[in-house]
Amino acid sequence: MTDPAPSAQPDPYARATPAAELTAPPGTDPSTPWIWAILVIPIVQFLPIFLIDWNAFIVASITDTTGLGATAALFSPGYVVLIAVGWIGTALLIWFAYLDWKELKRRGVPQPFHWAWMFLVLAVSYAVYPIGRAVVAKRRTGRGLEVMWITIATLVAGLVAGVVLSIVLVQLVIANLDLVTFGP
Repeated sequence: MTDPAPSAQPDPYARATPAAELTAPPGTDPSTPWIWAILVIPIVQFLPIFLIDWNAFIVASITDTTGLGATAALFSPGYVVLIAVGWIGTALLIWFAYLDWKELKRRGVPQPFHWAWMFLVLAVSYAVYPIGRAVVAKRRTGRGLEVMWITIATLVAGLVAGVVLSIVLVQLVIANLDLVTFGP
């Protein structure tokens, strides 16, 4: 008895759509208002950090033995605005990514970077969508990498701002150490 001839199976690594078909029509502009809004939102989300009275928070944290003073300082108007702007901004990031994806499809960009990647904003970073979108837009239209570079610049600026804020907070703690009482 002989073995039956192997059936011809498709190559699992073959590209479903040839690369030539994944090119947008000549002159397609990948720049939408939605991607620019996506780049601005994280900056706006960061600004309320300046509304928090950090000195009051640190003094309350150092002097309060019950632990309620620091908690009360966290619910200051500045902190509430920071949290609200964060949640609203995150919802807008996801919505604008959808609108951006939809607009790219309307402009004839085949298989644009999917908007659902923006959900990683909750776990990783908002930068996943703009960077992935920039790379795919560049492949499809030949343009659009400025979005990636602006996103990277924003991430670096955020890192620098975080380091500066950390240094300021440590200086505030050191300046208020005379308020600490040790022992009964």
